Amino acid sequence: MKRHYKIIATVVVMAIGLWSFMPKKFSGTDPEKDKVLLEILSYVLEKGHYQPAKIDDNLSKKIYKDYLEALDPSKRFFLQSDIDEFSKYETKIDDDLNNRTFTFFNLTYDRLLQRMQESKTYYQDVLSKPIDFNVKEEYNTNFEKLPFAKNVKELKERWRKQTKFSVLGTLVDKEKMQEDLLKNASKTTQESLEEYKTKLGKRYTEELGKKYQQDLEKRKSEKPKSYEELEKESRESTLNSYNEYFNFVKDLDREDWFSVYINSVVSQFDPHTSYFPPTAKEKFDVEMSGKLEGIGARLQKKNDITEISELISGGPAWRGKELEAGDKILKVAQGNAEPVDVVGMRIDDVVKKIKGPKGTEVRLTVKKNDGTVRVISIIRDEVEIEETYAKSTITVKDGVKYGIINLPKFYIDFDNKDSRDAAKDVAQEVERLKQEGVEGIAIDLRDNGGGSLKTVIDIAGLFIDKGPVVQVRGADGRAETMPDKDERIQWNGPLVIMINEFSASASEILAAAMQDYKRGVIIGSTQSYGKGTVQNMIDLNNFVRGSNFGDLGALKATTQKFYRINGGSTQKEGVKSDVVMPDKYEYLKMGEKDVPNALAWDKIEPAKFTVWSNYQALDLAIANSKSRLLNNQQLKLIDENAKFLDSREDIHSISLNVNDYKAEQKKLEEANKKFKAITKYNNGLSFMPITYDKNLMSKDETLKEKREVWFDDLTKDVYVEEAVNILNDIYKNSSKTLAQKKG
Repeated sequence: MKRHYKIIATVVVMAIGLWSFMPKKFSGTDPEKDKVLLEILSYVLEKGHYQPAKIDDNLSKKIYKDYLEALDPSKRFFLQSDIDEFSKYETKIDDDLNNRTFTFFNLTYDRLLQRMQESKTYYQDVLSKPIDFNVKEEYNTNFEKLPFAKNVKELKERWRKQTKFSVLGTLVDKEKMQEDLLKNASKTTQESLEEYKTKLGKRYTEELGKKYQQDLEKRKSEKPKSYEELEKESRESTLNSYNEYFNFVKDLDREDWFSVYINSVVSQFDPHTSYFPPTAKEKFDVEMSGKLEGIGARLQKKNDITEISELISGGPAWRGKELEAGDKILKVAQGNAEPVDVVGMRIDDVVKKIKGPKGTEVRLTVKKNDGTVRVISIIRDEVEIEETYAKSTITVKDGVKYGIINLPKFYIDFDNKDSRDAAKDVAQEVERLKQEGVEGIAIDLRDNGGGSLKTVIDIAGLFIDKGPVVQVRGADGRAETMPDKDERIQWNGPLVIMINEFSASASEILAAAMQDYKRGVIIGSTQSYGKGTVQNMIDLNNFVRGSNFGDLGALKATTQKFYRINGGSTQKEGVKSDVVMPDKYEYLKMGEKDVPNALAWDKIEPAKFTVWSNYQALDLAIANSKSRLLNNQQLKLIDENAKFLDSREDIHSISLNVNDYKAEQKKLEEANKKFKAITKYNNGLSFMPITYDKNLMSKDETLKEKREVWFDDLTKDVYVEEAVNILNDIYKNSSKTLAQKKG
């Protein structure tokens, strides 16, 4: 959006004043480069951030805490004596920042390298001999509340338990695979293949079938291994994983660790402000280009664990329906090769292991939100851009046609005005649905993390007369109202907007505008994600010239805040659904309100707007829906599942006794059996392609397969079912329909 470019331009112009402080040539030493980088970052944050933080002792304490957590999240390197030494600087980091010195960073960096080198012998000693898994002992994974080890003896004990836990997981996986193989040995390869086909359904291909058969035959030809052999293999596998992790660490240079320090500083301004060193900036640029490959999942780091933060619509992980947001990745295996432990590994290196050529298999050992540990097999594929575009379908309720538009993100290409964008595509889908004779439209924004603000305004304009859509306020405190200027209304019929906890930013703006205008009914989770801020990527190289440092990277900084047209911010509070339908994440901490350093909610003066004339039909539909959902057994089961997941959040103790560990996993699997009914639900609706897609599907088998998978998923969706019910209620009670009945 043009407004964003103005902000970047303003900051770059301000940089001219900074150039005079920069020498034409630098010594090229790292400390000198670090000083320059810190100088620029401080300047940009002070002048460009929406709400600059005061660099004082209070900020110093926050940086201190976050930085140590980033360096040693599972507390397996530093000793308490190290922390005692570091604590002298807890309120002095602000002095380092203001004076452009690095006393604290240099101390922690040198000490971390020393402790990491020492710790290599700890796990090697544990893995050099058989491990007794009959001992009754437990491993505590609550690293946040875990104190640092008092001495080397205590630290070695911590490493022993962690290493034992890694071996135990691998051992149990190997035993289970062998048990399954023996159990199915009586089945023919063809019988097993038929079961595999049933499991994959429409996602099955001949190529996958051949690979499955080859793998099955290979495993069947292998003789069962003794417990001792499996235990030894598990130790060797864990040793390889740990050695690989330390090799990764050895390849990190001072710049990598300095980036960790810098991000501990800038993230205190707000959770969406972050520093991108040159290599990370390149990866960000590639991701923004929309070129996605691998399994189609976005990852994030939480302490020592890599977690699934989002599944990319249309990707192999999304199609497989086994991997979910919130799953924690413990190990990665290439096909049937030995799994590699990735706990503690850098997220970039975890990504490298998960990525691979199209058609190859990766097996992820994940810990689910309910505590169970599962191995999930995924065949890598290209995540086609087509699947991230808007698409629509038709269903019939009580003899009346309704349309569903799925919008995975608000996409746009600012460099090419003739390319596809979300607004143009949604307008096209609306027109095609009108031609099909639909009487209501539901827009599915679930899991839509946002995107272009321009497209939101244009899409909102399809459903309202001209008027304000969103307000944006910058650091100067001035608010700008951003309106739809087009008087045309492309769709004036019943409208439902579907959201969940992962609907963020641009999704929240559209939902909020439709809610404030009383233009449509918002259904879904209690509230959306709550990201009401705008970020801009600022190239730090624009602030220096004539240097010999090369690329300095970029800063993604929060520069503005969104506000609804009623004056309230979407920050933290998100958009609250008119009709709340619980989902499995209902009670988990997954929104902006649960993120440290998130900017506060506030409000400004409302914009002038006129509510929709036929909102009475919405009020009645909302009341009917709430009454209908009171006795919905599917939602009751989903809510029960959500409460079960929430009850598992505070359980951090894991048994290192093999029998107890297996018993706990079996207990969790038994507890989860009743929740499997959630995925077998059928809402009784049928979904059909629009005429335009029908023609394309007749010529494109791949598209046909993907659409059929989507239609099949919709038949199991209780949220879509209720969206259609609400559309039906609005249609029946709208003034237009009532007038037709009277006539």
